[in-house]
Order: sequence, then structure tokens, then C-alpha cells
Amino acid sequence: MSEIVATFKPFENLIDFDKTLGTLRSTLSKADDGELFLEKACAENFLFDDGKLKNAGYSSSEGFGIRAVSEDRLGYAHSSSISNESIKRAGEAASIVTLGNPNPTADPKLSTIQCYRKLDPMTSEGFDEKIALLKEINAYARALDRRVDQVSVNISASLQEIIILRSSGRLVTDIRPMVKINITIIVDHNGQRESGSSGSGGRVDLKNIIQQSVWKNHVHEALRIALVNLRAKPAPAGVMDVVLGPGWPGILLHEAVGHGLEGDFNRKKTSAFSNLLGEVVASENVTVIDDGTLQDKRGSINFDDEGTPSQRNILIENGRLVNFMQDRQNARI
Repeated sequence: MSEIVATFKPFENLIDFDKTLGTLRSTLSKADDGELFLEKACAENFLFDDGKLKNAGYSSSEGFGIRAVSEDRLGYAHSSSISNESIKRAGEAASIVTLGNPNPTADPKLSTIQCYRKLDPMTSEGFDEKIALLKEINAYARALDRRVDQVSVNISASLQEIIILRSSGRLVTDIRPMVKINITIIVDHNGQRESGSSGSGGRVDLKNIIQQSVWKNHVHEALRIALVNLRAKPAPAGVMDVVLGPGWPGILLHEAVGHGLEGDFNRKKTSAFSNLLGEVVASENVTVIDDGTLQDKRGSINFDDEGTPSQRNILIENGRLVNFMQDRQNARI
């Protein structure tokens, strides 16, 4: 037990481990599955816009959620106040859905994946250094082209400390860093104003994205896009082929196709892909992969909010639907 308690450190001043485990076991005694999820998070954000520091913010939060799963029923309660008493009350609320005929599910496999380093991305640079950097980026962008009218630079960093406790006593922990830089440039040519933006981020230290080679590349790309927009023609109406590049355009794929490949929608027959497993749903040139294991990437995690290790799942292979994305409840059902 002492080894497990040692990993409980972020919350050991707020709750007693043995009492917490006892509450969780009581909550899930008649459930098929469930867990206690604890989180501490902090974030900072800097916005330098139109030659001025417009925003410098810092926030922190903490809380927990407790979940009980019984067949296709799910009970969930949460609070931003972490204490043994609040966890007990939440457990009583979540356990209402349990049916009394439990079919306990085995714990998820332990994760051996390390998609990122466990670090605090906000401490590698001081406040004054961050402000100086914002001013430097602003000055550099304005000096590149006389048509540059406005420059907006946003830098943010955050940290999540995650703990998931199961009734078996299994406890998994994670420290999740996240950083982001985004640069937007507005150009003005004879009264016509256009904008362009570029940015990057990931689960790395802040110093990784504020190197000169990184931010200068974003400045040049934002300016290039803005200047292209100055001479761009209006897009014609009607149906046409669309080519998606790498990066953010993946969100369009996610919204148009990704949600329809989630297991619960297909179990309930509410997805356009229901009953199409094994069928051809796209061109043979199309393969869609949901990969949460890419090193240092924004969407990567060592394990999900149920404690299941992240995976690389092929959903559509050479145009054929071969898999859905499942959580533990839908996979079991």
C-alpha cells in the first residue's frame, strides 16, 4: 500500500487514500465498472496585440469525478472540492444507477507508453523573458513588409496532473504538459485588409516552441498567407473537389466522419456507419487512423480518462470500414 500512497502525492493533503479507496469500493460494489478521476490543472496565457500586451493570465483548478457503470446505465458525479466527504457524497449519487447484479470488468492493461516528458512547461522561462519575446516577434513581423498593419501573438502553456483510482487499488498517474504559439498578421494594401495566421504546439516544454527558428517560420507563413489573400479571388459556388492538407484540416475529417465512427453511436444505430462494418465506405486510396501515441503531439495521451492505454487504431483501411472507436462500456456491451 505504501508504494501506491507515494504516487498519490498531489492530493495526499486533501484526502486520505484508505478512506477514498473504501468509498470507491462501496460505490462500485454493485457496478460492472467505474473509477475515481482526480485532476489538478493550471494554465497561463499571454496575448500581445497591436503593439501592446493585451492579456496576461494565470488560472488553476482542481476537482474529481466518480463514475459507476452498470450494463448500459452510467452514473456520474463530480465536484471542484476535493475531500473525503465530497467524494463520499458523489459516490452515493453515482451508485444510484447500479442494478445489483454486477459483472465486474477487469482493470485496463497498464500503460507502457510514454508519449511525452512529465514536466512543467511554464517554468522554463520567466515572466520578463516571455514579454520580451512577444515584443521581439511583433517588431520582427512589422519590419518584414510595409503592408503589415497589425500583429497578434498568443503564447499559452498548461499542465494537468491526473490520477485514476480503481476499486482494485490500481492507481495510474500522469503529468500532461501542453504549449501553443499562434501568430496572426493583418496586412493593408490600398484599403484592402486581409489576414493570415500560423502556429504550432504540443506536449513539450515552452522553450521548444519559442526558439527563433520556430517563431520566425510562423511569422513568415502568416505573412505569406495574408499576402496571398490580398490577391485571392472569391471562391465559386457549387460542388467541387476539396483537398485537405496536414494539420488543422483534420478537424473537418473528425467532424464529418470521426463522430460517426464512435462505438456508442453505432451500438445505438444512430450513426451513418451503423451496420457497415466490413463494407467499402470510401475510395480505396483512403485510410483513416486514430492514433493517440504520436510523440509529443497535442492529441496524444499515455492513457485515456478510463485508464486505458492509448492506441493506434485503424478505422478505415483502403476504403473499407474495419473498426470503431470504443470506450470500455460500449466495448463490453
